[in-house]
Amino acid sequence: MIVAGFGFRASATEHSLSDALALTAAKVDAIATPADKAKSKTLQSFAQAHNLPVLEIEAGAMQAVETPTQSAKVHEQRGTGSVAEACALAALNNACLTTSRVVSADRLATCAIAQGEPL
Repeated sequence: MIVAGFGFRASATEHSLSDALALTAAKVDAIATPADKAKSKTLQSFAQAHNLPVLEIEAGAMQAVETPTQSAKVHEQRGTGSVAEACALAALNNACLTTSRVVSADRLATCAIAQGEPL
């Protein structure tokens, strides 16, 4: 299974998410994002347009994952180095990143790709 992990600001648009995903050039089976962002209208609309399920990742699961990318600001706010990487990895068993965090052109969304077995 291939999962796109997303981190994004409240002001992100569907274009922000699309741009970040396009930068990975990946064909994904699902989207993973923090549980507190999963109900965002923008994310739900994006997921529906791409016919992808949204996997809600709890804060503890994100914080338990070691990410290659380490942002001090994100670590202070979320307890992980990269929201996108942590979500992608936490959504799967035996996961490995195939694409580290990329940032949309408008800098409002990040995306990382992981491959592994469904939980």
